[in-house]
Amino acid sequence: MNPILLADAYKISHPEQYPDNTEYVYSNTTARKSRIDGVDHVVVFGIQYLTKEYLVDRFERDFFRRPKDDVLQELDDFFVSFFGPGAVDVSRYGDLHDVGYLPLEIKCLPEGTRCPIGVPFMTIVNTNPKFYWLTNAIETLVQNVIWNPITAATIADRYRQLLDKYADMTSDSPGFVDFQGHNFSMRGMSSPESSMTTDGGHLLSFNGSDTLPGTWFVNEYYGPNDGVLIGTSVPATEHSVMSAGGCEDERETFRMLIQDVYPSGIVSIVSDTWDLWKVLTEIAPSLRKEIEARDGRTVFRPDSGDPVKIVCGYNVKMHASLPESREQWEAFYEDGYDAVFTPDGQYLDEHGKVLSMNEVKGCVQILDEQFGSTINSKGYKELNPKVGLIYGDSITYERAEQICKELADKGYASTNVIYGIGSFTFQYNTRDTFSIACKATWVQIDGEGREIFKDPVTDDGTKKSAKGLLQVYRDTDGTICLRDCVSKSEEEETILETVFLDGQAFMETFGTIRKRLRR
Repeated sequence: MNPILLADAYKISHPEQYPDNTEYVYSNTTARKSRIDGVDHVVVFGIQYLTKEYLVDRFERDFFRRPKDDVLQELDDFFVSFFGPGAVDVSRYGDLHDVGYLPLEIKCLPEGTRCPIGVPFMTIVNTNPKFYWLTNAIETLVQNVIWNPITAATIADRYRQLLDKYADMTSDSPGFVDFQGHNFSMRGMSSPESSMTTDGGHLLSFNGSDTLPGTWFVNEYYGPNDGVLIGTSVPATEHSVMSAGGCEDERETFRMLIQDVYPSGIVSIVSDTWDLWKVLTEIAPSLRKEIEARDGRTVFRPDSGDPVKIVCGYNVKMHASLPESREQWEAFYEDGYDAVFTPDGQYLDEHGKVLSMNEVKGCVQILDEQFGSTINSKGYKELNPKVGLIYGDSITYERAEQICKELADKGYASTNVIYGIGSFTFQYNTRDTFSIACKATWVQIDGEGREIFKDPVTDDGTKKSAKGLLQVYRDTDGTICLRDCVSKSEEEETILETVFLDGQAFMETFGTIRKRLRR
């Protein structure tokens, strides 16, 4: 596709709408608001993909390197069919073609930086006064490409901070967190491209991923990465494999996998094709000798039910009846209970359903009982290293947090569980999750600079823009801040760095960016 068309239609009519003798348009990109409680920043990521793939490679391949007459005829034909005859003067695109590159300068905070909400992380300005219209002509493309990797990187960083917190508190293996968040999202994402950019953001915080295109994406746009582990995974089964062996021969399927197919290394086996509790309390213990003899770990994967209860079990109030009044229920939940053991010897959940003892215990406690554990230096149990647990269905940040907390309450290290983080986390977002927007704040007309801004009286303040030339700086405690309405010399003192200039993209490796975020 001709990259000129990677835009909202109304952008095509804007060049004629600026005042006569407009020479420069200066714009910024800012995350204006957070719709995720407790998140007051975004992780800058995906800018290098934007500049290399789109502003350099696609413009060169699909615009500048093509014959000028072919490009203009194609655009004219398209605009006539879309807007009608005479609506668009395509000669300006011919003038741009003659230049041979996009005459723009883009400055950005280094990728991997946490940028506070409300502070611009990027500015764009044209470098040739003839192409004043180009700054905001690429606005749609810029937002379309970068909002997803920024959002994914921010969400993954939030998971990372949560898992680091509980690992520091309960585990002797904090390095395990590198693999504790595992990206399962590809099949639920909107496109292969969104899968790649999402996984790139995820891989800034973790090494575990089943999204193969994500590691390709990192190496292609953020390489070279020689000697740096980007993404990795392990052999794992799916329900078709388990069910093909037959319900009656499920034990043999497990045995074949851990002895014949994978006699060493880590193997992950989906365990709830039929009866999860039977697998954990009958089949797995019957293969304990084989599991412990392996040079590796056998990981069990539940794949349905309430993640918190499947992993952690229930918090039972002993010798009690279910609450009846609203006040009793509130006290019940406030005390952390979600089940009761009744005087007549039944376990009941909050809905009155009778629970088995296995449901009450949950997977981690059952694996502990069947395979043993050790007490680490912090006083928490770590499962036998020959077995493990991964849960990847409907995981959210809140559920991961609850699992970590309940495991700690039961005396288990948080690193006993790996989380498969899927599209339930990464796809349920939009550009408005962090209200990422590009807005012009300064123009130069006939040699005179003019500070511009927007501040709609009908808005709640979210859409109020900065004004004039902008300086992004760090204050004395290192906080990233914005100062607007500055002079040109002050603007040049910004901590934003040039990442694109007149057709050239300036690159960093993924390893450098990842270290910046993790430190």
